[in-house]
Amino acid sequence: MAKRPAEDSEDQGGPLKAGDRPVHTGSDAAAGPFEDEFDDEFESEDEILEAGVDGRPDEEREAEEKWDAMDVDQKAFIPGRDKLAAGESLSPDPSAYELLHNVTTTWPCLSFDIVPDQLGANRKAYPATLYTVAGTQAESRKASQNELMVMKLSGLGRTHLRRDEDESDDDDDDDDDDGEENTDPILETKSIPLPSTTNRIRTHQYSPQNASRSPMTHTATMLENSCVLIHDVTPHLTSFDNPGTTVAPQQSKPIATLTMHGTEGYAIDWAPLVPQGKLLTGDNDGKIFHTTCTEGGKWTSDTEPYTGHQGSVEDIQWSPSERNVFASASSDGTVKIWDVRLKTHEPAVSVQVSETDLNVISWSRQTTHLLATGADDGQWAVWDLRHWKGSSDKAITSQSRPAASFNFHKEQITSIEWHPTDDSIMAVAAGDNTLTLWDLSVEFDDEESKDTAGIRGVPPQLLFVHYMEMVKELHWHPQIPGCVMVTGGNGFGVFKTISV
Repeated sequence: MAKRPAEDSEDQGGPLKAGDRPVHTGSDAAAGPFEDEFDDEFESEDEILEAGVDGRPDEEREAEEKWDAMDVDQKAFIPGRDKLAAGESLSPDPSAYELLHNVTTTWPCLSFDIVPDQLGANRKAYPATLYTVAGTQAESRKASQNELMVMKLSGLGRTHLRRDEDESDDDDDDDDDDGEENTDPILETKSIPLPSTTNRIRTHQYSPQNASRSPMTHTATMLENSCVLIHDVTPHLTSFDNPGTTVAPQQSKPIATLTMHGTEGYAIDWAPLVPQGKLLTGDNDGKIFHTTCTEGGKWTSDTEPYTGHQGSVEDIQWSPSERNVFASASSDGTVKIWDVRLKTHEPAVSVQVSETDLNVISWSRQTTHLLATGADDGQWAVWDLRHWKGSSDKAITSQSRPAASFNFHKEQITSIEWHPTDDSIMAVAAGDNTLTLWDLSVEFDDEESKDTAGIRGVPPQLLFVHYMEMVKELHWHPQIPGCVMVTGGNGFGVFKTISV
């Protein structure tokens, strides 16, 4: 196309000086409709008056001013601290979770344990699958309905928001979890009858001498009637992944029934370094019994208990590095360290760590000189065992300063557990209906506030607060990084946050 030559004009002059404007000399009649180069949004004086002084309708501005003036809406809501008003409820923010699922059962479960599986370690693919066992707490008049539940949870997909974000970040990836993300969660269960309510349950898994066989999985269940039942749940777990497999009634009967306790208890733990099975159980009389499995598969308990606590034994844990050493926590506020090689059955070390009942303990598997405790007053702490001293013939009860302590929770600590691979991460559950995640690698700055984001009483180590009614017990999944399972009054929760 040929270029159009510029038309000469007598009015066309040189360059304009700063601040000058071109002067229009043509006829007004020939000009088109007036166009204001500073075109306003409002075309009439009436509209301008209606909009108000800041360009918005008065009603809109007044509503925003009223919203800003409300103190309640300006304040961060902290579960466990702040109270909900009548008719209010809490809903989780899906964008804060990678994984979030809830499971409802017929009866609540005070205790459960996660079963290691053969699906691989460090799993990050979805949907997720996990295996677990739990004991029920049926009503007293329906005690015959109590059961040991062996469960498989599969099809656990990511939250929709996290899934959508991943897809938008990688639109060109045609392999983006098509089928696996669209599956529905599935719960499969096998039931084993129990004669009483379960106080606490723990699993122990070991490889049989025949390498071609699957690992053997045993459970130990402390019941409200003071008995301890040991079951072999291997066939129940195997049946989930082998269609057509049936579990005979005989396979649901306990392989051992321990009756040495005179009262009920809550403390129980398997020795992680003894494949054939070594069990500790503690009761409300302050007695701890040691039970071992012989080569012939017979279970034998010591006739003489370990004694020394002045209150009930609330929790027990074997050392993750010393096969003959264990720790116990009691309502007398002490933690005692024991060595089963000592014939006296008395503690080697005793330390007063709380003025209230001590409910739970957790021994770090990564840094084995660190022990965490949770007390009835809501305080939890981390202790360096290298600073605990005792004598060779008798324990010395002494005071000790914790390496770290927190009083964020205002109700009793019901469960505490170290992250299985990161010794700076801790999960804590409490009677204030919350489960919190903590990063102990964050240190206080003396020049700054110990509050987070200006919120009083929220330490910088706090990573996440998860709300769950009547939360009782939690466990990290050892093969799914960052995945937490928790039980409460309304069932189970499985979640993974974007924080861990």
